[in-house]
Amino acid sequence: MSRYAQAERRALADLLLALGPDEPTLCVGWTTRDLAAHLVVRDRRPDAAAGIVVRPLRRWGDRVRDRLARKPYPELVAKVRRAPWWSPVSNSLLDPALNTLEYFVHHEDARRARPGWQPRELSRGHQEALWGQASRRAGLALRRLPANVIIQSPGYGEVHVGAGGPHLRLVGAPGELLMFLTGRQRAARVQIDAPAALADRLRTARLGVR
Repeated sequence: MSRYAQAERRALADLLLALGPDEPTLCVGWTTRDLAAHLVVRDRRPDAAAGIVVRPLRRWGDRVRDRLARKPYPELVAKVRRAPWWSPVSNSLLDPALNTLEYFVHHEDARRARPGWQPRELSRGHQEALWGQASRRAGLALRRLPANVIIQSPGYGEVHVGAGGPHLRLVGAPGELLMFLTGRQRAARVQIDAPAALADRLRTARLGVR
C-alpha cells in the first residue's frame, strides 16, 4: 500500500512544477505554492504542523508555512517530492497509513481546480487502498449527521454511519467518496439519495481539514 502514497507524492510534485507557483487549488485561499509549503511543514516541522488540527497553534503554523512559501518554488517542490527519513508522518513505517489519503487528495486539489478535469483511471489495488481510507474517514466525517447513512462503492464495499434518522445513501468510486468526505463535495462525482434538505446539508457541511 505504501507505493500508492509514494506514487501520488511524485505525481503531485510533477504537477506542481508543471503548473507553477501561482495556480489555484481546491484549498480555499491557497495557491500551488501554498499547498507545497503546507506539505513541507507537515513532513518537516511537527511544531508547526500541529496547528493544522490544534487551534491555539494555528497562527504559528501559518507563520511557518508562509515563511516557507517564500523560498524558491523549485526548492520547495523538491522538498515535497522527497520527505526526510526522520519525518514523523512520512517515515517508512507510517507512510501508508498517513499519506495514502493525504497525497491523493492534495494531488486532486491541484488537478481539479481548473476546468476540464476528469477522474483518473486508477488500478484496482489503488482503488482498494482509497476505499479503505474512505470507509474509515466516513465514520469520522459523518458520525454526527442526523441520518442513517449508507456509503457504497460498487465493487469495493459498503459502510453504515451517522447518528440515526432519515436514510441517506452516498454512492461513488473510492476516490470520489474520499474527496467528498474530506470536504471537497463540489469537486466530487458522487450520487446522493436522500430528502432534499438533508442532501443539501451534506453537500455544504464542513467535513474535513486541509
